[in-house]
Amino acid sequence: MASNTEAHHGDSTEETQSRFLIAEGPKKGVRYPLKVVYCNECSLPVEYCEYGPSYDKCKQWLEKNLPDEFERLHVTDDTEAQEGEEKKRQKRGGKGALKAKKKAEPQTICLSRAPRGKRKYVTVITGLATHEIDLKDASKYFSTKFSCGSSVTGDDEIVIQGDVKDDLFDIITDKWPKVDEDDIDDLGDLKR
Repeated sequence: MASNTEAHHGDSTEETQSRFLIAEGPKKGVRYPLKVVYCNECSLPVEYCEYGPSYDKCKQWLEKNLPDEFERLHVTDDTEAQEGEEKKRQKRGGKGALKAKKKAEPQTICLSRAPRGKRKYVTVITGLATHEIDLKDASKYFSTKFSCGSSVTGDDEIVIQGDVKDDLFDIITDKWPKVDEDDIDDLGDLKR
């Protein structure tokens, strides 16, 4: 019956044994139990420091405390650095072609009111980020000041629940003195 299954599947006993790992036992020239040296900076084994969160600190610690391990692990560091330089230079697109964000000039701050149902409104503020105002902090300030909900909804947009557009002219200039009242525009009622 064993010969039928071998003929049916096309496997021989040699092929089956070669596919499975065979325990060889202890290797010659290796002292057991193995002693694993851990880094004091990242708490990983020293062979894995380069994958840890603070590789530069690990290198300094290794060089100072375990110079033999440092030499053993960093023999090919110069060739890897040269290869890394070549990899950093990309020919087309990708992450290598990231463009630096230009610092936007302060634009006007636009206030508008948008309907939210039949008789309820939200106030939308845009343009605060161009004046280097943290939108999350501004949203928190508006929600405490007006006792209502406020959230950052876009790159440069804050939505405040309720019609508080008229109060915002004074509050923005009081809270952030670098914003001039002439920089604030009222866009009226808009649909979102």
